Amino acid sequence: MVALKPPTPDLPPHFDPKTVGKLWRVPYQQRAAEAEDFARKYSIAPAARDNPRVCLMLIDVQNTFCNPDFELFVGGRSGTGAVDDNVRICQFIYRNLARITEIDPTMDTHTAMQIFHPVFWSDDDGGHPAPFSSIALDDVLKGKWKVNPAIAKSVAGGNYIALQQHALHYVKTLSQAGKYPLTIWPYHALLGGIGHALTPAIEEACFFHALARHSQTGFEIKGGNPLTENYSVLRPEVLDGAEGRPIAQKNTRFIKKLLDFDKIAIAGQAKSHCVAWTIDDLLHEILAQDPALARKVYLIEDCTSPVVVPGVVDYTDAANDAFKRFEQGGMHVVKSTDPIESWPK
Repeated sequence: MVALKPPTPDLPPHFDPKTVGKLWRVPYQQRAAEAEDFARKYSIAPAARDNPRVCLMLIDVQNTFCNPDFELFVGGRSGTGAVDDNVRICQFIYRNLARITEIDPTMDTHTAMQIFHPVFWSDDDGGHPAPFSSIALDDVLKGKWKVNPAIAKSVAGGNYIALQQHALHYVKTLSQAGKYPLTIWPYHALLGGIGHALTPAIEEACFFHALARHSQTGFEIKGGNPLTENYSVLRPEVLDGAEGRPIAQKNTRFIKKLLDFDKIAIAGQAKSHCVAWTIDDLLHEILAQDPALARKVYLIEDCTSPVVVPGVVDYTDAANDAFKRFEQGGMHVVKSTDPIESWPK
């Protein structure tokens, strides 16, 4: 028996590209009814029947990264990167509604006092490092930056010495592993804040998909440990403390879940950081298990942008080099306009 080709529906009437990148409330009840009508109109079956099973992992498509008025808007070199990417992501979801089995957004999730936020560090005058600055190993060894003693109670139960030892161990570990130096980021993706939420157009598309396909959106939370960065959803940057005891662990449950799908599509922000780190960790896990599994991973290159702060940093080249390396590792680089059924195997 020849399998029927899934339908390619028109974009639903509610989708307006002009609203992507703006804040508004998703009208859930209305969209739920429209999604079920949409599924009936286009004969879209429940996702449980899918063969092949396709996962769309959306990395950190949150207001803090995707809204131009927020703290860490990923503009890329164009200046409008994340907004343009999200227009294409929404169109990709709606046009492939019958092909995407499950959508798994990752959620960068922080509190104020974390190792990459300004208040964690102080100099001899009590000042804090500026956002987008870096703290290198030498800065800590020479005492240019020390852990802010005022946060020791909240973060380490008052044990300032242990916290300072961890800070030195942390930047040393980053240096030895060849990773980016510790970057001090603006306060962002704060749990309970508007910046933490999915940007509305993406939230709406995920909700519409969930109702049309009867497929629960799978949210993956990352980044809440105050003692380590968590660019990748699959593992934090540093797993052990100064005494060699574990402070975090890799997300083995989610790794297994991803690799159980037949196809894994990846998009989101930022191409140079959380996207690249997640893909790198996924490739590392794949190479340890079975290099052939890399062929089931598809990187949607027109739905992600690098971090660019004009006059400060530009990670475009580093991001592009990473994608070339992932492709050489066996993963596919595709565009959102390429039909899923035409993706290479």
